[in-house]
Amino acid sequence: MPKTLIIVLAVGAVLAVGAFVLQRSFAAANAPMPEAGQNAPKFTLHNQEDKPVSLDSYRGKWVVLYFYPKDMTTGCTIEAHHFERDLDKYKELNAVILGVSVDNVESHEQFCTKDSLTFNLLADPNKDVVEKYGSLGNFGPIQIAMRNTFLINPEGKVVKVWTKVNPNVHNENVLAALGEAEKG
Repeated sequence: MPKTLIIVLAVGAVLAVGAFVLQRSFAAANAPMPEAGQNAPKFTLHNQEDKPVSLDSYRGKWVVLYFYPKDMTTGCTIEAHHFERDLDKYKELNAVILGVSVDNVESHEQFCTKDSLTFNLLADPNKDVVEKYGSLGNFGPIQIAMRNTFLINPEGKVVKVWTKVNPNVHNENVLAALGEAEKG
């Protein structure tokens, strides 16, 4: 086989792999987001104690599933502190808080220790769950979880979705929606 043909085939293979990787990256960042009325995608991820946590284990409870970009950053810390501050209110409403980012278990452990967080932060370094929930975004050359929240009812259905939330007021919005949902 002539060298020119081998080079052309090799370049073609490299371009095909590159196109696949770019397409996968683009698709991941644009996966469909579950909508109100749909079943919440199931998952199991490890928390800050490296223990598996499954969405199914919260059947019978309301779940506030929130995605956030990065442990120990300003907005993420504000949002986590607000949820932590009002954990008793959530418990009164039969609700749990689950935070998800693409950080690893060790990062979550440090964040919880540093900021006295007691609810579950779930590690999704493979970005599987973040992608299932249409919450994978790009921040320059890296992929992160976008700041989205899903309110899931005790039967496992999504009842409300917030996108691009403001961490300063989001907790109050979630509590209000949860209170309304409990009444109705």
